[in-house]
Amino acid sequence: MTTRYALATTALFGAAYLLPAAPAAFAQAPPPADPQMQAVLDEHATLGPKPLQRLTPAQARMQPSPADAVASLLRTRRETPPPIPLASAPNRTIPGPAGEIPVKIYTPVGAGPFPVIVYFHGGGWVIATIETYDASARALASGAGAIVMSVEYRKGPEHPFPAAHDDAFAAYQWALANAASIGGDPSRIAVAGESAGGGLAAAVTMMARDRGARAPVHQLLVYPITNNDFNTPSYRENANASPLSRAAMQWFFRHYAGSTTPTPDPRLLPLRGTHAGLPPATVITAGIDPLRSEGEAYANGLRAAGVAVDYIHYDGVTHEFFGMAAVLDKARQANARAVANLRAAFGTGAAAPAPATGTPSGN
Repeated sequence: MTTRYALATTALFGAAYLLPAAPAAFAQAPPPADPQMQAVLDEHATLGPKPLQRLTPAQARMQPSPADAVASLLRTRRETPPPIPLASAPNRTIPGPAGEIPVKIYTPVGAGPFPVIVYFHGGGWVIATIETYDASARALASGAGAIVMSVEYRKGPEHPFPAAHDDAFAAYQWALANAASIGGDPSRIAVAGESAGGGLAAAVTMMARDRGARAPVHQLLVYPITNNDFNTPSYRENANASPLSRAAMQWFFRHYAGSTTPTPDPRLLPLRGTHAGLPPATVITAGIDPLRSEGEAYANGLRAAGVAVDYIHYDGVTHEFFGMAAVLDKARQANARAVANLRAAFGTGAAAPAPATGTPSGN
């Protein structure tokens, strides 16, 4: 870790963040961030967020997010990124298992019917909203030429497991039955998500297979939560990383699943499930992220089960980098990779070639 990263981490989480100290086997310093990523980390630190594990869920939901850091950095630089062209992005609700589910429908410019992406945002099943992840949804809609339905699923601890998972599958089922009503093509539906949302997207594909629903044509999994092993190589290297640490991940599990060692339900822990018969996948991971190892393990598990997988890893960037295309070259590269693979699945383009940076592994 560079001195700048160490200072940013201390400023971001406060001196108490490292107390109690991580076990000796865990690295105290995450790997260094590349300069563009470091600028976001530094900006995030100036916003004064506190460590999640020292907050209540209500307090945590008020904390400045990495998306806020990107917006602040752009203001500081007096930069205005070009707008992402969309025809519309209204909010609405759809029926769910426990009442109405809020969704946001991003429709690209052009004539439909369009392919559909059912997208699940991150936030450890506890924090964040569809608005926090607006940049990712917009980029996917515009780039893939697809309607993106971003889902505001229920969160813990008010709505513990499997509430978010039930909402996610209900939203996917709604898309299968009602895609035409929003200008979509029900025969071309993919799922996508980041972090906890990546885990939800993975779970939805497994639930569709196991419950006899039509499978999505593709699953885009960006640094997905797939397991609860807090001793993997990436957890050891990134125990004190920002914006996601080992302690924060344990906090998320306690507030949604009730424990850091919940019953190994494959909906919550997709790595524990069976993977044969699942649709093709794109799996993206980041170097400075506790979830890196389980994302790679999930890609390997899919491949071992005969699923076509495009796995790509980006060093020098942190968890949440995918939505930072306004300021990160590697985010733009990851977005382009994801969009190309979605277009190939939809039959509207060719799969992406290996990028100049990052580490692709299989296709």
